[in-house]
Amino acid sequence: MGEARSVSQVNLYIKNMFTREYALNNISVRGEVSNCKYHSSGHIYFTIKDSSSQLSCVMFASMRQGLGFKMEEGSGVIVQGSISVYERDGKYQLYARKITRDGGGRLYEEYEKMKKRLLEEGLFDADRKKKIPAYAKSIGVVTAPEGAVIHDICNVAARRNPYVQIYLYPARVQGEGAEDTVIEGIRYFEKTNVDTIIIGRGGGSIEDLWAFNSEKLARVVYACTKPVVSAVGHETDTTIADFVADLRAPTPSAAAELTVFPYKEAETALREAAYSLKWQINNILKIKRLKLVQYETMLESSSPRDLLRQRRLYAADCQDRLSLLMEQKLTAARHQLELYIEELKGLSPLYKLKGGYSYVAREDGSSVKSVDEISPGQELALYMQDGHAVVNVKYVRKAEGYGSKENDT
Repeated sequence: MGEARSVSQVNLYIKNMFTREYALNNISVRGEVSNCKYHSSGHIYFTIKDSSSQLSCVMFASMRQGLGFKMEEGSGVIVQGSISVYERDGKYQLYARKITRDGGGRLYEEYEKMKKRLLEEGLFDADRKKKIPAYAKSIGVVTAPEGAVIHDICNVAARRNPYVQIYLYPARVQGEGAEDTVIEGIRYFEKTNVDTIIIGRGGGSIEDLWAFNSEKLARVVYACTKPVVSAVGHETDTTIADFVADLRAPTPSAAAELTVFPYKEAETALREAAYSLKWQINNILKIKRLKLVQYETMLESSSPRDLLRQRRLYAADCQDRLSLLMEQKLTAARHQLELYIEELKGLSPLYKLKGGYSYVAREDGSSVKSVDEISPGQELALYMQDGHAVVNVKYVRKAEGYGSKENDT
């Protein structure tokens, strides 16, 4: 067994190997830009990739004078420089001296073509997007089980509403077969009773996010019967899935904010709504009661029952007036009758008989009005108040002034 070397010695040895290799000291590499970062120091850190490999690159600030364009995600470039080892990390990278454009980049061009085609087919149309439930009870999340995405979503959901159920479908979100597992997750949750489906992953290069640029996945999202929220990458990352989904969230945490309603705020809003509803109902009932009294008064004044009551009152009044008039008439008639009675009393023989007078009549009942009509020895009847008597005339004597007639029997 040989002498053990330190890590620094090994890395330095490998660096010297790279330095001595002429082909690596002046090399041009074609690829697509990914994970490009312009550091505040002026250095540019980025990665160039093709369909199967990637290479870390750095361009120091002193070399940027010849860079006449701003590198963007997916841009095709040719990087000229040298490959060497960074001793501290034991990592080799391409130190760029010159960067030139090399078209738009294969993946980026493919992305743009697919985006245009699906747009023309109507998969991005706003009028076909489903509304995200405002009060979801359960949410299905399709993402990697070990990543930060599911933890961020669960943390935000627990803070906003601990009663919402979060279900995870573990899926691959990068590399070969990733799109198939995401599709399986969507189809699985489509058959359950979750209210919303979230698909997502953290940020990365266009290659890292390529599973979410899949046309197959885009059509599954479009056909899904449940609302789908896309939470892929960071705010600056945009995938085909973002355009097709019913809602695009800039980050997974934002997806949780958009799909999980705040329980405390909803509870407060419901309490205030209940108070407002109660007040409005009481106010409406009060108004309706007043209107009811008004309508009852109007109905009473125009109802047949009220008309009958008024007619009865009128008839009773007429009856009272008629009774009074009849009573007055009868009183006047009684008074007049009494006068007639008094007058008749003065003319009635019977009434005079009560005063001690007698009524003289012949045997045939005819009255004797004068002494000239009777003779001595004639039988007469004397009618008095309480009976009559038959008498025999003894003599007749005529009153003075009427002649004298006296016959003795």
